[in-house]
Amino acid sequence: MRLSIRVIPNAKQNKVIEGTERLKVYLTAPPVEGKANKALIEFLSEYFGVKKRKIKIIGGEKSREKVLEIEC
Repeated sequence: MRLSIRVIPNAKQNKVIEGTERLKVYLTAPPVEGKANKALIEFLSEYFGVKKRKIKIIGGEKSREKVLEIEC
């Protein structure tokens, strides 16, 4: 499954808001040295109930707009 996600780093709390076209993910991690990407994968693995290795960023590694692939 592929998802379009907008990441908002440095938020007050981690949360997901489901929109019509994409998910909006708020993360407390800063966008420095891949910390936000790592936090995103950890947070979404708990949110979807899958292992971290099943989630891959396939587009937008250094952008707030990301495309993720989740293996079921």
